[in-house]
Amino acid sequence: LMRELCDQGYEVMLETGGSLPVDKVDKRVRIIMDIKTPSSRMEKKNLYDNIRHLKKTDEVKFVIGNREDYLWARDLIERMNIRNYVDTILMSPVFEELDNLSLASWILEDRLDVRMQIQMHKYIWHPETRGV
Repeated sequence: LMRELCDQGYEVMLETGGSLPVDKVDKRVRIIMDIKTPSSRMEKKNLYDNIRHLKKTDEVKFVIGNREDYLWARDLIERMNIRNYVDTILMSPVFEELDNLSLASWILEDRLDVRMQIQMHKYIWHPETRGV
C-alpha cells in the first residue's frame, strides 16, 4: 500500500512503535519511529536495528515519563549515534506525568539537539478522547 501510494504521487508517512522491521519500507516513505523508554514498560519491544535503516528525513521520537527516561534517551541518542541517521529527534513529556517545564529545562541544560513537542491533542480534546 505504501509503495502504491508513493507511485501515485502521495507523500506517505509511517508512524511506528519500532517493534517491527522497517528495512523493507519504501525509501520514499517518511518514517517517524517511537523508541519506547523504560517507564513505558514497553522498552523490550524496541527493535534497535531499525535505527540503522532510517534516513535523514525520518524522525525518532521519545515520550519521556520521568528524569530516568530522559537520561536513558539522552544516552541512547549518543550511544547509537542516532544523529548520524536522522536530522530530527523529538521528545515529549507524558501527559500529566511529567510537566513540560521540567523536560524543557533538562533539554536546555544539556544543550541537547532535539525538538520538544507536547501531546497537543490532549490539550485540545479531553485526554481520553481517541481517534483525534
